[in-house]
Amino acid sequence: MAIIAGIDEAGFSPVVGPMVVSAAVFRVPDESVNQDLWRKLSSAVTRKGFRKSSAIGIADSKLMHVRDDGVVHLERGLLGMLHQKAPAPRSLRELLQLVCPQIPVEMEAYPWYAGGDMPLPRLADWQDLSLRSKALTAAMKRHEIVFEGLRSEPVLAGRYNQLVGATRNKSVALFGVVAQLIDWICRAFDAGDGPTRIIVDHQGGRVRYLEPLQNIFDGASINILEETETRSRYLISVHGRSIEISFLVGGETACLATALASMSCKYVRELFMELLNGYFARHVPGLAPTTGYHTDGQRFVESALPILQQQGLDKNLLVRCW
Repeated sequence: MAIIAGIDEAGFSPVVGPMVVSAAVFRVPDESVNQDLWRKLSSAVTRKGFRKSSAIGIADSKLMHVRDDGVVHLERGLLGMLHQKAPAPRSLRELLQLVCPQIPVEMEAYPWYAGGDMPLPRLADWQDLSLRSKALTAAMKRHEIVFEGLRSEPVLAGRYNQLVGATRNKSVALFGVVAQLIDWICRAFDAGDGPTRIIVDHQGGRVRYLEPLQNIFDGASINILEETETRSRYLISVHGRSIEISFLVGGETACLATALASMSCKYVRELFMELLNGYFARHVPGLAPTTGYHTDGQRFVESALPILQQQGLDKNLLVRCW
């Protein structure tokens, strides 16, 4: 059986809120490693037209998070897939324990996150989600596709600022988190004699990844298969194992695992933003919620900074460096 994994990020450029990087992992028959999983699971999964479909939508989170619908499509896809491995989480804390168990301790340093919890799903209906999930279970069983796991790395503002300060480069800081997830995939999931494929959504304008991959796979043999503006591919041979890693523009539209990772990033970030917005709304009456991006994020920060000053808090816990 082969391993197919995808990695993506959300929240790379905002001034407020976490950056989140996620990885999703599937195990498939060797002969399916280069096949379209959307096509194989088409009876239960869709990547377009999901607003009117009875199937589970798995696609680029920018398409799934429709303003009028909120997070409902993200919830159906993400919670429905998580339910293939364990009971779907019924609260934020259960979700975090499942996909990022390290983060609750870190959250305690932030008053707007500390002790924060909320019931899940936020908008999706449990009965509807259960029916969609059962159809997905049948389709995956029919094609011998196994959901192995999902890992998210929320990088809260304080840690984000430390990483960027240490590297003096936002893209380098991002790749450091991506590298942690690549390492997690390779250590946690053994493909046996089968291949491992990891599809990472393209990291900014970077084309060459050989040197950072050498830092991850110390002493491994790494062959450059392709390096272009849209795709960079590498074959890593380490301890008798073959691992192909692709950095692909539009990776979440080419690989179902990368799309699921994209959805996890967006959903986790949205839940953190709900906690953050709720906290400051309680302290600043009439303060409109923010998505954290650019002009709107700056508007929010101007209203929130007096609260930080009153509480003696470092603004680096809220405001990310640019």
